[in-house]
Amino acid sequence: MAETANPSRPDDEVVEIARDLIRIDTTNTGDNATAKGERAAAEYVAGKLAEVGLEPTIYESAPGRASVAARYPGADSERGALLLHGHLDVVPAEASEWSVDPFGGEIRDGYLWGRGAVDMKDFDAMLLAVVRSWRRMGKVPPRDLVLLFTADEEAGSDYGARFMVEQHPEVFEGVSEAVGEVGGFSMTLSNDLRVYVVQTAEKGLDWLRLRASGRPGHGSMLHDDNAVTRLSRAVADIGRHDFPIEMTPTVRQFLESVSELTGIEFDPDNPEETVAKLGPVARLVGATLRNTANPTRLDAGYKTNVIPSTAEAVLDCRSLPGRNDELEAKLRELAGDGIEFDYEIRQPGIETSFDGPLVDAMAEAIRLSDPGARTIPYMLSGGTDAKAFASIGIRCFGFAPLKLPADLDFTALFHGIDERVPIDGLQFGVTAMHRFLSQC
Repeated sequence: MAETANPSRPDDEVVEIARDLIRIDTTNTGDNATAKGERAAAEYVAGKLAEVGLEPTIYESAPGRASVAARYPGADSERGALLLHGHLDVVPAEASEWSVDPFGGEIRDGYLWGRGAVDMKDFDAMLLAVVRSWRRMGKVPPRDLVLLFTADEEAGSDYGARFMVEQHPEVFEGVSEAVGEVGGFSMTLSNDLRVYVVQTAEKGLDWLRLRASGRPGHGSMLHDDNAVTRLSRAVADIGRHDFPIEMTPTVRQFLESVSELTGIEFDPDNPEETVAKLGPVARLVGATLRNTANPTRLDAGYKTNVIPSTAEAVLDCRSLPGRNDELEAKLRELAGDGIEFDYEIRQPGIETSFDGPLVDAMAEAIRLSDPGARTIPYMLSGGTDAKAFASIGIRCFGFAPLKLPADLDFTALFHGIDERVPIDGLQFGVTAMHRFLSQC
């Protein structure tokens, strides 16, 4: 890597682009009135694409809520196009909790710090750096590349990926496969063995509001029809429930691969024992062994001495692919009678197989960039824009390559305090993406 910054080199330019994007505050509060910055970020991205001769289009789903897309023609336009997607919005950051300004883009101790550094302005910057370099060189990709940078991923994608799929299907004409977050990052299994996990599956997103009704009254009276009591019991029973383990093909293949590479025994009847030996990533993998339902918000009443007529709770539920109906049935059983269900978001999980030429290209790119390393599939416990693209028949993967320090708790940085990405990891990612896209 160059010792001094040279913006014409993609491994240098990626840092500057990521830094610029972090400095555009694109906080997504989930409320159009308070979300900010997405239009400015889309204009920045469009400018970077236009500078090298592409023809980006900005699509605004609501005032200020903007995504940008461009098509990069390939050598064989008869092949299915490849969608490369990243989102521009970020979750909120409380500045008082951080060691640095979360929107300052500070470089310190070999890291670029800021909200969005790993989720996912790093990958946005990688894509822009590689594409800009290729356009300057006159390089033609093997097939058409559709570049898409979206709004609203952090709040369910309604104003971003889903808006694009529903209102602008022409953007996806001919697209057969997609690559985005969250995958391609390294996990160190031993001192001399790294694997790069490719996301081939992600859990469903089931954000659910529970509502209990009862007879209002004075807080000093005996009362046998209390909405708060009814809701509290339902929430407690759901929150304490231990959902059964159900291994999907992706999770099984991940654990079998880890066992083969490390010698850690994999007992299909007790996969949690294997997961427990994986270090910090165990939190991420452990959540893919079962459905989950976590109460996150409660709302009831307006005065201490008034028993309210209604009480509400919000649950963050994540269902395994193909299991969202099963999850709802269990939640209704646990909640019992008298509880209304209202989905804020209901998006089924997705899963594809770990095979095919695109997967081979990922493996080869990693092999060339980090000799001796392996790629293996895994399931993301969270969600991404991929659900929207999968709904129109696109096969989706997460591959945003990063070579990470062995002692970095990477998964804790997503939505976390002091989010940061290694500078050399960003530069590694540009090299790996160049190699991957050259043979995709």
